[in-house]
Amino acid sequence: MEEDPEVPAQALPIRQKQPRQQLTKGMEHLRSYVVIPDTPPPTPPTILAKEESRDAPSDTYGVPATYQPIRNPSSAPKDDNPEKRSNPFQFGTRYLEEDSDIFSHNAWDHVEVDASYADFIEQQTLFQRSNQVSDFDKSRFNDAPEKWWDKFYSNNAANFFKDRKWLVQEFPVLGEVVKEGYGPMTVLEVGAGAGNTAFPLLGMNSNPELRLHACDYSKKAIEVIRSQDAYTSQPCSIPVLQAYAWDAASPTTLPPGLEAGSVDIVLMIFIFSALSPAQWKQAVANIFTLLKPGGEVLFRDYGRGDLAQVRFKKGRYLEENFYVRGDGTRVYFFEEGELRRIWEGEGRVDESGLVVGEEDVGFEIVDLAVDRRMLVNRQRKLKMYRCWMQGRFRKPLAGPKQADREQKGKEAADCTKR
Repeated sequence: MEEDPEVPAQALPIRQKQPRQQLTKGMEHLRSYVVIPDTPPPTPPTILAKEESRDAPSDTYGVPATYQPIRNPSSAPKDDNPEKRSNPFQFGTRYLEEDSDIFSHNAWDHVEVDASYADFIEQQTLFQRSNQVSDFDKSRFNDAPEKWWDKFYSNNAANFFKDRKWLVQEFPVLGEVVKEGYGPMTVLEVGAGAGNTAFPLLGMNSNPELRLHACDYSKKAIEVIRSQDAYTSQPCSIPVLQAYAWDAASPTTLPPGLEAGSVDIVLMIFIFSALSPAQWKQAVANIFTLLKPGGEVLFRDYGRGDLAQVRFKKGRYLEENFYVRGDGTRVYFFEEGELRRIWEGEGRVDESGLVVGEEDVGFEIVDLAVDRRMLVNRQRKLKMYRCWMQGRFRKPLAGPKQADREQKGKEAADCTKR
């Protein structure tokens, strides 16, 4: 049918491009704490806080204040290479100073905030604690935590997390064990997820005697690892990387293919926080059993007061510093002293290097530090205070009780095989 030439066609409305949303709805209550103003406020902070409390979106937790990072005094001369560091536990030297452009880096190291931010965290915690998960849901999330991770990896597969390219920078020994000629080395990653640690190590490897074992208590996560080309293209005779389902807090089994005292390095990258406090002791005991004397745990996880903890709303609090995410997975936030107590245990090392103690045999704390950083999203004008814990824990030389314990571990592994 032809159009009537005397009646002009109606122009279609042009849809205007919408600007990108600065914050999601779930983050709006943190606007005054994470959004960077375009220009420094000319008014005193106390007056500014009152003015912004009227203009900003209502805050769920009723804390009408803008928190800013504490800047260090200016230093001279400027370091031409602010990211260099010789000690991996130094966590960089990008210090935010009085004359620093906050947008010159996407992250700043060793960032502290004023005391009022600590008060805000405490108020957040009180709110979360008074609006905790019901007893019914606590049982639902705690009884079979692996099923929630199965759902997570079913939905996200291998495209959710990025490969951890920072591994060698934070743990230089990983850059050594992959070199040709290094010799026999067994590395176990506990909580391997989709392989974002295992595959970068496999890609760097030139050591024919390196053996990587990747374990996770989510069977779906192991399926994701085993389906990747980097895994399936390995030589069938002697594969470098092997992936198995294993619960790190299991009281009866060790990972398939591994015996007590057979592992040189255990990687625990954001996995210990997924365990409930009731599971820590057994998990530490299992790792201790697997390691050779002198073997080490390389550890990185969430620290107390991290943005991931602060942003939780009601209905996510399981117990003190232990939460459930919207997808049903759990997460704990640690303090330095707490981790020392967990990993040192009751056993201690005497002057001869032998472990003494009644039941618990602890690790030597080689390094343990708090990594505080402020991440900056330059496009969206956001600042995010992150807090992570990083450590190296070493298994001491074996004493008589420790040797007996490892023998029992081998016997348990033999029974499992049969």
